[in-house]
Amino acid sequence: MRKILFCTTTLASALILSPGANAQAPSADKMADPSANAQADGQLADDQSAVSGGLADIVVTAQRRAENLQRAAVAVSAVSGDAIVNAGVTDTAALGRLVPSLVVTPTGGSSTAFYLRGVGTLQANAFGENPIALNYGGVYIARPNATSGTFYDLERVEVVKGPQGTLYGRNATGGAINVLPQRPKLGEFGGNVTAEYGNYDSKRLLAAINVPVGDMGAVRLAGQVVDRDGYLSDGYQDEVGQALRMSVLVEPSSRFSALLVADYFHLGGKGVGGVLAPGSAFGNSSGFAYPGYAAPRLKDRIGGADPRSIAALSLSPAPAGTFLANGFVVPPQDDGFNDSSFYGVALTVQADLGFADLTVLPAYRRTEVNSRFYTFGFRGIADEDTDQTSLEVRLSSKQDQRLRYVVGAYAFKEEQDAANAFYQGRISNTLVQPQLETTSKALFGQFTFDVSDALRIVAGGRYTDEKKTQVTPVQLYGPAGLTASAISRGEQNESRFTWKAGIEVDLGPQSLAYANVATGFKAGGFYVGSVANTFNPEKLTAYTIGTKNRFLDNRLQMNIEAFYWDYKDQQISFVGPVQIVPGTYASGGVTVNAGDARFYGVEAEMQYAIVPGGILSINGLYNNTKYTSLSYVAISAGGTPLRSGCSVTPNTSLPVAAPARLFGVDCAGKSGLNAPKWSGTVAYEHTIELGSDYQLILNGRSRLSSAYYVSLEYLPEQRQGSYMQSDASVTIRAPLGRWSLTGFVNNIEGNALIAASVSRPVLQTAYNVVSPPRVYGVRANFEF
Repeated sequence: MRKILFCTTTLASALILSPGANAQAPSADKMADPSANAQADGQLADDQSAVSGGLADIVVTAQRRAENLQRAAVAVSAVSGDAIVNAGVTDTAALGRLVPSLVVTPTGGSSTAFYLRGVGTLQANAFGENPIALNYGGVYIARPNATSGTFYDLERVEVVKGPQGTLYGRNATGGAINVLPQRPKLGEFGGNVTAEYGNYDSKRLLAAINVPVGDMGAVRLAGQVVDRDGYLSDGYQDEVGQALRMSVLVEPSSRFSALLVADYFHLGGKGVGGVLAPGSAFGNSSGFAYPGYAAPRLKDRIGGADPRSIAALSLSPAPAGTFLANGFVVPPQDDGFNDSSFYGVALTVQADLGFADLTVLPAYRRTEVNSRFYTFGFRGIADEDTDQTSLEVRLSSKQDQRLRYVVGAYAFKEEQDAANAFYQGRISNTLVQPQLETTSKALFGQFTFDVSDALRIVAGGRYTDEKKTQVTPVQLYGPAGLTASAISRGEQNESRFTWKAGIEVDLGPQSLAYANVATGFKAGGFYVGSVANTFNPEKLTAYTIGTKNRFLDNRLQMNIEAFYWDYKDQQISFVGPVQIVPGTYASGGVTVNAGDARFYGVEAEMQYAIVPGGILSINGLYNNTKYTSLSYVAISAGGTPLRSGCSVTPNTSLPVAAPARLFGVDCAGKSGLNAPKWSGTVAYEHTIELGSDYQLILNGRSRLSSAYYVSLEYLPEQRQGSYMQSDASVTIRAPLGRWSLTGFVNNIEGNALIAASVSRPVLQTAYNVVSPPRVYGVRANFEF
């Protein structure tokens, strides 16, 4: 409550100090606001394109100022709110269908991991953070389990590629995702309702209403309800959620605005589930290698808690069958659940100071995670509470100056209190209760200088100072009860300077060329262990050269960027040896700085207004990834040989109690995870005028990808083969868009793609999460 009071008190103070109403500066909707500019300018661009038959302009704020996408000297993919609704994207996990270079993977419970051009994380617990910064309404969200429930009533989503250490700071190693909700509109009353129904008894309802309050204010209320059965035979991979957002805009003058946003999301349902991976203990992908077995094909979506999967596992001649029969491990069951809540409040105050624009953004977020989930071998229970407060202050110069700048300061604090339990039958049961605190402070600035009308140089830097502490009681239980207990402690103090340098050249009225060198880092942290339980920051330096162009009277857009990324001290998470007390090591989650890598490639995005009413889009990415070094020590609690696609050798560097054994793993030369060498999308949208201002809109999109691995073990069953996956929709739209009716089908091919994989060394069995099957339905939208 005191955090909400903090934001509302700031709002009241800002109103008292607001400038007079007689100023002649542009309205607040035209100031350097992240979302208002895009709507006003984007609507104008849409109107102009309708007249000219060319492509619409898109305004983005990827560089903390409003600018035309084609004038932003950085690789950005922007997806409109309408495109998100039409694609059926209700959460971050589905966003990857629209952006070729982005792979989004569910990682258990309510957590999600992002991979951008191959940079991502496998760590998905209270200690984990994403190397792709997700910002919601300008507010950074730290927890990988707090990114759900934001995808409704949006202006747009921006995916910024490459390290953003200067303007975004910590944990933007590989880029940033900006989710920008719709703002209230002054002087307008209206809204919309969208209802959707599809197979798997999928029901979705979205609604928004905008209400003006006098001449100087407006309120916008938006919400979403989603309820869908599970995609797997045991009921997992369902979707149940309720979200609500209220936005209040006050604009007493054309030089001042204050926007207060409060949001809430509840995540329910059974949550993420998985299937046995044919080819692990069972031989190969087309059938078991042992007589009498029936292979569970991925596309059959036989969940891990399905009796057929349990029976197959119990009959396996691999250790999994023996351990299961003797109660040494816990098989998946159908009682998993999510019951998690996410809250947030943020205040954006903006003022035109004459010489520059000031933005002040205090925010508070709370996460309450309560979930039960399974992987083969254990049952996990997560009970985590997180409080996050942040304050950002930015000063942006006027855009008509020869030297333009964005300078600012940032403060961040996060407090976490968790109780996570892992039940592994008679082998061991573990209770981990981490208490973590993170504080981060930063000063930053980015400057652009016009050397001439066509040549600009860019330089910027950010100094970040961080402190992390943790106190984590750990208890291990065996058949006889408590076998070991300890308190894991840790403290980290880090200072980091990240920077950017670049050059921009106008090759013509609608052609831009640029070259940048930029750095980023992901903060270090902890894992559970009595000693040596910290890992250091990972770092990335990116070298890019690109060009953005419009041709053929604004009908053809071609953007190309070549990149080389130098990745140092990458943090990897795996099942390894964890010291609980001196001389006693257990099997647990470990994160270490294990590898260096280099990524290079070319990404191209093309849009072509090929005929009146028809737009062809082709996006492609060539990404050559390679670990120049990647080595770590893994543990097999049962002493069985370690299965891995990498080089494995016995390791005796640490004392472990029999029958456990250690192995050294060397994956140097392997490609990056979730990083296909070739990927892309082809899309076409055609609008047919039917007369009386009715329209028929045809839309088709296919995503293509070469093969790639999804997990650190590099096992054959963790390799996603090459594929093509297509979506299509048909919409009839009434005059002025008063209503529309859409029929859609996604994943026409019915692919069962591997979204994530977990291998249990003790069981020699992999457990795969698969992507959604073919889904279809109807969607109705009403505007008022």
